[in-house]
Amino acid sequence: MALRDLVQKTAASVASVPSPIGGWNARDSIANMDPVDAVQLTNLFPNVNNVVLRGGYTDWATGLPGQVQTLANYSTGTANKLFAWAGTAIYDVTTTGAVGPAETTPVLTNAKWEYINVTTAGGSYLYAVNGTDAPLLYNNTTWESITDVSSPIAITGITPSTVLSNIALHKTRVWFIQKDTLKAWYLPTNAVGGAAQALDMSAIARLGGTLVDVSTWTIDAGYGVDDNLVFITSKGEAIVWSGTDPSDPDAWALIGVWTVGEPIGNRCLLKYGGDILLLTMDGLVPLAGGLQSSRLDPQVNLSNKIQGAFDFAAMNYRSNFGWQIYYSAKQNAVWVNVPISEGSQQQQYVMNNTTKSWCNFTGWEANCFETFSDDPYFGGNGVVAKAWTSSYVDGVANIQSLALQAFNYFESRGVKKYFTRARPSIFTDGQPAIAIGMNVDFDLSDTTAALSFSPVAVGLWDTGLWDTALWGAGLQITNNWQGITGIGYCGSIQFKSSSSGIQIQWASTDIVYQTGWAGI
Repeated sequence: MALRDLVQKTAASVASVPSPIGGWNARDSIANMDPVDAVQLTNLFPNVNNVVLRGGYTDWATGLPGQVQTLANYSTGTANKLFAWAGTAIYDVTTTGAVGPAETTPVLTNAKWEYINVTTAGGSYLYAVNGTDAPLLYNNTTWESITDVSSPIAITGITPSTVLSNIALHKTRVWFIQKDTLKAWYLPTNAVGGAAQALDMSAIARLGGTLVDVSTWTIDAGYGVDDNLVFITSKGEAIVWSGTDPSDPDAWALIGVWTVGEPIGNRCLLKYGGDILLLTMDGLVPLAGGLQSSRLDPQVNLSNKIQGAFDFAAMNYRSNFGWQIYYSAKQNAVWVNVPISEGSQQQQYVMNNTTKSWCNFTGWEANCFETFSDDPYFGGNGVVAKAWTSSYVDGVANIQSLALQAFNYFESRGVKKYFTRARPSIFTDGQPAIAIGMNVDFDLSDTTAALSFSPVAVGLWDTGLWDTALWGAGLQITNNWQGITGIGYCGSIQFKSSSSGIQIQWASTDIVYQTGWAGI
């Protein structure tokens, strides 16, 4: 072989790889992924044209007794309040800081409640049930425990205490699920009390089980928008009703019963535009698509691309409290709270609502989520926190991110490569600790050293001294070369960051490598 040929065979090559905007892929073979996907994508959110570090969280309300397991937003035309259930009581956490005394209610059995907002001629209410205690009704001033017919606002026809486990509002009626049964109860229109009537679905649910959740489903059947009522059973059946008055056969009809997969937890339904999202052992299912596929086409599931990770979590953590679907319009994101263990080690599987690309978040130890003043909040251990904040710090801790991009043959399958340098193109307003590595031949281990980061204090307006304080800058691009090592047929970019109070936007990565002879 001529020397010229040898030089050509070992010449350096440069490839530019976009950041993994395709998101986390836990479905496809690691040997056959789209180059813009990622085997792992933690605390990095895939946007339309780049990947960004997620926001942080700040403590909003502190001093709560134990785990906050329910957050409820009471919202009317004139009032907007946030309540937290913790231990055996309810706390007003509308304003930030240490919480005051508990709200005046009976001592509660637990803090796992479901709620709705409902307005009648008598006022605007927050209505809550938990299947163990008597229902609670809040009227912007006081909490009332609805125990029996002697209550100021009474429910007759059923003993409301200890039996009502979930609640919904459908066409001006309040609906309840009776705990551990296939029976639902409904109140008169535009009322929060009165004579309750039963809708027994024991003869309809072919697989048996119990009712778990209920929600209104808005669909367009060709004649205009209409609202149907959907019940989900513990055996994974969706029972869909249409109409306004269950007591009138001419004004109420059963649309159908479909098998959609066993639900996970009591908070397994979420209104999602004109559809409903359903959290099941099969994944995160849009109800319209789920009913049409009858479980035969897994691609209708929004979680299809992370189905491997979702299946593992559902099988191992299904019985833990804390599963919840949440949508944040402000961040244009849907996420599933995954309680790896109750009260700690929670993760969130997060989807970009536009691109349907996924990632996962760690560092938010959340039992429940709620929207308050358009921002996401979560309940944790003794605290209510405001999530996805622009502070880019988790309380007082650095945010750690990690990405392992899809393995790439760089258009030369069967040719061994020697990777030498990498240059990530990053927009940032600070100096985060960034590490780039190269994993080869499907090695999934962490090949880069642990990162440490010490934030640099910047001047505060009206406080810092001009020409003395260090002032922060806007987003600036950094694209410095870093040395990497790796010899293999395919390579995966490993991106790691540690930072506090700093934005990071990752656009692409340039890779330098040398090639040898085919088959070596």
